Amino acid sequence: MIKKVVVAFLCMIIGSSLYARDDISTSKTFVGFEVGYAEVQGDRFGEQDFVGDYDIEFGIRIGAQRDQWRTTFIFDYYDSADNDQNIEKGYLTVDYFILEEESIIRPYIGLNVGYANYESTFIEDSGFLYGAQAGIVLNVAKKVNFDLGYRYSLSNADALDHIGSAILGVNYIF
Repeated sequence: MIKKVVVAFLCMIIGSSLYARDDISTSKTFVGFEVGYAEVQGDRFGEQDFVGDYDIEFGIRIGAQRDQWRTTFIFDYYDSADNDQNIEKGYLTVDYFILEEESIIRPYIGLNVGYANYESTFIEDSGFLYGAQAGIVLNVAKKVNFDLGYRYSLSNADALDHIGSAILGVNYIF
């Protein structure tokens, strides 16, 4: 548990201090939405069976980015009627861009920390999420980019083990 709290605080400190050393006006803010295909390992019917379930998730995002760094707040929702599982997730992600801003394709790696509410038949559990992500950003226009990535998060909730998501996001930069 101590490791999880330390990782959460470290991500918050990094995310809030990335823009402090230079003028905040040089950051580019963005809003967007995302859709993904997620694999969820969680309990159902009050048994610790950690059934794997696959379904669509969707969410909204808001953030700021600079030449090499991006910080994003994300709210995602996952609902699988087939296996009676749904999850509301809130994330803070910090990404490092590997290539320069002028590149059309910009790979990134990053960390995520957040909180999730997991519900299934006879189960309602909440807990912290922490993990990593990697992907590429495609700069398709001056104010629009696409984000293709994979996000993997572990949970400290008793009824939720992990979530892995392939994500497609669209961001409008202003």
